[in-house]
Amino acid sequence: MEVSVINKKVIPNNVNDDLVNEKIKFKEVLVIGPEGEQLGIKLRREALEIAYDKELDLLCVSPNSVPPVCKIVNYGRYRFEQQKKTKEAKKKQHVTEVKPLRLSPVIDKHDFETKLRQARGWLEDGMKVKIDMRFRGRLITRLEVGKKIMDSFVEECQDIANIEKKPLLEGNTMSTVLAPKKK
Repeated sequence: MEVSVINKKVIPNNVNDDLVNEKIKFKEVLVIGPEGEQLGIKLRREALEIAYDKELDLLCVSPNSVPPVCKIVNYGRYRFEQQKKTKEAKKKQHVTEVKPLRLSPVIDKHDFETKLRQARGWLEDGMKVKIDMRFRGRLITRLEVGKKIMDSFVEECQDIANIEKKPLLEGNTMSTVLAPKKK
């Protein structure tokens, strides 16, 4: 029996610590062949010999089961397929960004419109917008003025956004979160 150096070599992998070939330390394993057929329960040494005879690797796919399940595969190809699946999943993943916006209870009309235009642009791009209104000093006594401004801001965005979190006062800051409407 000749063992190829390639099959004996365990590929170092910091991302995924697969149990392959000599890393498998179980005494007995359930072996699945390269075509998916069950070869039965074998000693680790016998399973490795079968894999090496076919010039393939022994990969432990289910180490927690009794007995552990090992499959005879081409490990390099297996890793490539796993990386490809991971990359594909990352492509399909959509991360929603939350953009912060700060208002003031004494905001001017022009500043209000500028911030509104900016928020609407972000919402149209599919981002969430978190609107904060900080009450400083004596302004904390005029909560109704701040609430009125916050409500008018939310009302202006109502056609393209849903309120994810209603305006709520936490300490001296009133905040709300707007999410874009589904298309």
